[in-house]
Amino acid sequence: MQFTAAQIALMINGKVEGDANAAVSSFGKIEEAQQGQLAFLANPKYEDFLYTTKASIIIINDSLELKQPLEAALIRVPDAYTAFATLLSKYQEIVTQQLTGIQQPSFIADSAQIGANVFIAAFAYIGNNVKIGNNVKIFPGVVLSNNVIVGDNTILHAGVKVYHDCMIGKNVTVHAGTVIGADGFGFAPQADGSFKKVPQIGNVVIEDFVEIGANTTIDRATIGSTLIKAGAKLDNLIQIAHNVEVGHNTVIAAQAGISGSTKLGNNVMIGGQAGIVGHLFIADGSKINGQSGVTKAIKQPNTTVTGTPAYEYTASLRSQALNRNLPDLEKRVKDLEKLVQQLLAEKITT
Repeated sequence: MQFTAAQIALMINGKVEGDANAAVSSFGKIEEAQQGQLAFLANPKYEDFLYTTKASIIIINDSLELKQPLEAALIRVPDAYTAFATLLSKYQEIVTQQLTGIQQPSFIADSAQIGANVFIAAFAYIGNNVKIGNNVKIFPGVVLSNNVIVGDNTILHAGVKVYHDCMIGKNVTVHAGTVIGADGFGFAPQADGSFKKVPQIGNVVIEDFVEIGANTTIDRATIGSTLIKAGAKLDNLIQIAHNVEVGHNTVIAAQAGISGSTKLGNNVMIGGQAGIVGHLFIADGSKINGQSGVTKAIKQPNTTVTGTPAYEYTASLRSQALNRNLPDLEKRVKDLEKLVQQLLAEKITT
């Protein structure tokens, strides 16, 4: 599949400098790209490669001033990184739209409803009363249990498991191995020291334009719904417990864990390996640094916290600075104690 600079510029609302008929058929990093490939430059650290790359077309920022002429065709845009991401998305859409039909062996219940232009790969399982929208792509080993709903243009990669009654919106991408709707971790302690399982009869609702990384787990609610709101982005290896709510456009990095019934606001950012205990509220725009342990609610919007237990970022930095100075402070205190003792001894002798 080949595209000219003029065609690419049209896709990303850019302006061509140089040969508008220059063509590419693949992508390459600017430091490694060869003739016939497209590259982009967004990070100034890589600017030197702009003058050595063999790429045929390069996407650059409007603000970039060239130090010397280039052979490659340039496409200028306000934000090269965003434009490149848009282009990759369009390319991926073109590729995935070519996948249609139902491969065998696969199982599709008679009561399932399948939309137009759907792709269902071999070894998929589609249960009773499942509803699948238009242009959905389901890859090998996907299981959709009874009464699951999947919206238009959603992609479920290999090995995704969706338990009964869960709902997935439109334009959602779920990567390989993710489990949606497994039982929440609900066990009631008994007088004899044993634990009685609390049935988890809710579901999981994933709204539109959500992306979920590989091997992430999202537990079903005890009652009601575990909710992932529109635009949220979840990395690989994340645990979302029962009855959690993840706000609009919230992003969570790998290996983070959100305990039961915690509610994350909109546009929250959570770093890798962070943990949040249950039944908390995290305000809109909060930023939680990687490996932080959040044990109390964050009520003030746009607050940044770090550490375990997590607390306000700048206060944490001051504490870290004081901790580094503790050995020196200890020495100064001991010196002061010696001085006080000497002064007391002199006073006694006089």
